[in-house]
Amino acid sequence: QVQLVESGGGLVQPGGSLRLSCAASGFSLENNAIGWFRQAPGKEREGVSCISSITGSTYYADSVKGRFTISRDNAKNAVYLQMNNLKPEDTAIYYCATPLVRGCTKQYQYWGQGTQVIVSS
Repeated sequence: QVQLVESGGGLVQPGGSLRLSCAASGFSLENNAIGWFRQAPGKEREGVSCISSITGSTYYADSVKGRFTISRDNAKNAVYLQMNNLKPEDTAIYYCATPLVRGCTKQYQYWGQGTQVIVSS
C-alpha cells in the first residue's frame, strides 16, 4: 500500500527555519521521484520542489530557490525539505507526493495528508 506521511510543520517566525519530513512506504525512493507541494487557503496547489530518483537531481520553484533544500535518505525511505529564511507567504499546508516514476513530472498519483506551516510574528 503506497503511503506518504508528512511531519515537521509548525509555527515559526519570519526568518526562521523548519525541516519537513516525508516518510514513504509501499514503494522505494530508489525508483520513484518525490515532490513537495503547498496550498494556501483560497489558492491553488503549487509545486515547491522535487527530487528525481534517476540521478538525484533536484528542482525548485523560483519563489523558494536558495531558501529551501530537498534531500532524501534511501536507507530510511524518506525525503526532507529544509526550509530556511521562511517568509509569511510560505504559510500553507505542505504535501509530499509521488508520480511513481523515476523522474519529476507534473502528474502525481499519491499524496500525503499534509503538514501545516505557519510563518507569522
